Amino acid sequence: MVHLGIDIDQFILLTIYPAAAFFALGYIAKKTKMRPLVSYMLQAATCFSFAIGYLVLVPNGGAQGLAVVLLMFGGVLLFMARKQSIQQEQSV
Repeated sequence: MVHLGIDIDQFILLTIYPAAAFFALGYIAKKTKMRPLVSYMLQAATCFSFAIGYLVLVPNGGAQGLAVVLLMFGGVLLFMARKQSIQQEQSV
């Protein structure tokens, strides 16, 4: 069996860290009544930073799949931020 440099428990932790940061940002945004546009942008930046960190810091490509998923999710969040921006402009 091929070993990618990380164990399953480490991979689970690498999955939990960005999820916890994502939900913490959502909670803080809700409590501070932050605009959804800013919230989406912060969450997208968090996803991109975790993805880049995983690509650079995890040895032997052990988290490349997770990094790709985070990059795609960050792209979806940027799309949602753009849509929110357009809706705000139309309502004004």
